[in-house]
Amino acid sequence: MSPLSQPLERVFDLTPSQKANLKRLGLATVGDLLFYFPARYEDFSSPISISTVETGTTATIQGTIAKIGTKKMFGKGPIPMVEAEIKDPSGTMRAIWFNQPSMARAFKVGQLATFSGKVHANKKGSRYFVNPAFTAKNTNEQERIIDVDGMVRPMPVYTESRGLSSHWFQANIETILPLAQNEPEILPPEILKKYHLPDFRRAIKAIHKPEERAWAEGARKRFAFEEIFLIQLSRIRDKKLREAEPAYTIPPAHDRLHELAGRLPFALTGAQQKSVRQILEDFSRPHPMARLLEGDVGSGKTLVAVLASLAVHSAGYQVAYMAPTEILARQHFEEFCKHLQYFRATMGLLTSSECRKFPSKVDPSGSTHIAKSQLLSWVKDGTIDILVGTHAIIQKSVAFKNLSLVIVDEQHRFGVGQRSKLAQKGKTPHFLSMTATPIPRTLALTLYGDLALSLLDEMPPGRTRPITKIVPPTKRAATYETIRAVIASGGQMFVICPKIETKEDDSARSAEIKAVKDEYQRLTTEIFPEFRLAMLHGKMKPKEKEEIVQAFRDKKIDILVSTSVIEVGIDIPNASIIIIEGADRFGLASLHQFRGRVGRAGQESYCFLFTDSKNQKTLERLQALEKARNGFELAEYDLTLRGAGELSGSSQWGISDIGMEALKNIKMVEAAREEARNLIEEDIELKKYPSLAERIRQVEQQELHFE
Repeated sequence: MSPLSQPLERVFDLTPSQKANLKRLGLATVGDLLFYFPARYEDFSSPISISTVETGTTATIQGTIAKIGTKKMFGKGPIPMVEAEIKDPSGTMRAIWFNQPSMARAFKVGQLATFSGKVHANKKGSRYFVNPAFTAKNTNEQERIIDVDGMVRPMPVYTESRGLSSHWFQANIETILPLAQNEPEILPPEILKKYHLPDFRRAIKAIHKPEERAWAEGARKRFAFEEIFLIQLSRIRDKKLREAEPAYTIPPAHDRLHELAGRLPFALTGAQQKSVRQILEDFSRPHPMARLLEGDVGSGKTLVAVLASLAVHSAGYQVAYMAPTEILARQHFEEFCKHLQYFRATMGLLTSSECRKFPSKVDPSGSTHIAKSQLLSWVKDGTIDILVGTHAIIQKSVAFKNLSLVIVDEQHRFGVGQRSKLAQKGKTPHFLSMTATPIPRTLALTLYGDLALSLLDEMPPGRTRPITKIVPPTKRAATYETIRAVIASGGQMFVICPKIETKEDDSARSAEIKAVKDEYQRLTTEIFPEFRLAMLHGKMKPKEKEEIVQAFRDKKIDILVSTSVIEVGIDIPNASIIIIEGADRFGLASLHQFRGRVGRAGQESYCFLFTDSKNQKTLERLQALEKARNGFELAEYDLTLRGAGELSGSSQWGISDIGMEALKNIKMVEAAREEARNLIEEDIELKKYPSLAERIRQVEQQELHFE
């Protein structure tokens, strides 16, 4: 066993709280901790006077400890808070640490110390640090950042969690650094030399304990390249292996596709026509299609999927369509039924709560409930041509007769394992992945390097962009009156909140986050008592959610207060307004998805971003939503604007912060892609690089889910 494979509890004496929080951070082994890189580095060489410190900036000050003590905060249980008062000739300010009682023993009154961090201020204007990085004379901390020659080295600052301070990470990572010195280098020597990258042993030390900032930057570059390179290798190898597999050859069925297009009340966009042509060309090739259909909200992806499915049905084969939610699965089932009823296609719907078949014997224009066993029997014998469902369709009991096309909607919401299980239901079926989530070009090249890309970058005729406005607290009342007039004239509105409910034991900060139940009550009794309101959230039963969505679609509800459960796919043509409470708490991609819920029938529509934030950076990010013309432009802007640790994709896409930083550099991504392609062309099994092959296996095993 490699020393880096050891469980952390074997190496460190951990409290139950620390174990739980390490697990939450995904840190189980010594290797995991070693690859938990600093979020930033503090430079203590140039402190400024306290009187010149500005709120909202990151500052370094030096002063003596005037006071130090521990208090208890009461919110979600008693929380220890250590507070220190720092004094220099120009003034005083405070430093505060939450859930770190040991910090009260880290200083003594009269001790000289240097602090660095973001400057906050209370309502009275008193300035303070929260969990700042620090150095103090006569402490062990000082020994770690000051060399014998007196040079101040950059101090690593790690993202903290309850019971796991930056100093905890710094001290414990330093103890395991020697274990990394026996680890093999996985990057080929020619790549290290070509791109001037440090080898693993030097890089792992330099990223955690740099002698100077340039060393840390060089190490970050190496590990960023490595992460993107490993993903590219895995994807390109998958593509190469898939191209060796036989596939169903599906004729283009031009006549039937033209007939379906002719029945539409509008013309297909040029982008839709191009995407259909690309899919039909893939169907004619001897290996399975693997294509990503990326389209902005409302660009018509479902219709492209329907046309592709009609070609497959015309050839006598089956289609499986997997959607991330029951509401969306039901919506797409109805869409398929509406378009394909003229072509004698038999459709099935399979979710955890219902099974349906179209057409019904009683009503040929409608669907009917059937037993699950009957539906599965018809799927197995080929009676069901197109099966639409949630992840329920990847259950072992679901078997197809001749599945030749797999379509996955919002594919990043499913794990790699789930998608492959669906693909294994047939003999190397064609694969079409769809997403309305804006993806930066570098991310698409990396995560979807094995997929051909089709872009729906045109909007259907009649679709207009919603008018987007940032609404501070002072403009809420006027905005409500604007909304009142629109709803009174027949419009409908979504209200999105970040939480389901505010609990009694929630912390003060948590209580500020608008909750669906609280906001529903407030809007019903105080703001819009004359209108019909309902609420929707993820804890409701599927049938209950479907009934509420249908009532909203039937205009029996004027205002729907919801969590982000409506982010993907819910189609309410009459909805013309959306309020997003706590808009600063959502990523730009999610905000763009929310905005796409309104104006779907071509009417003038509004997206109001409610925020209490006064942070300039936050407001700049929201202003991007006001200006961006489409989701693709917004995705690129988001990637450029946001820094390490706060990129919207880091948790969603399963890429680390350092990897997301690399995605800002198109040259690095293309270089990693080119090197990966060359390596796979030369040696698909990577026999020449056994350590690299082993790491790829580890990456593929860990890649169970992208969220």
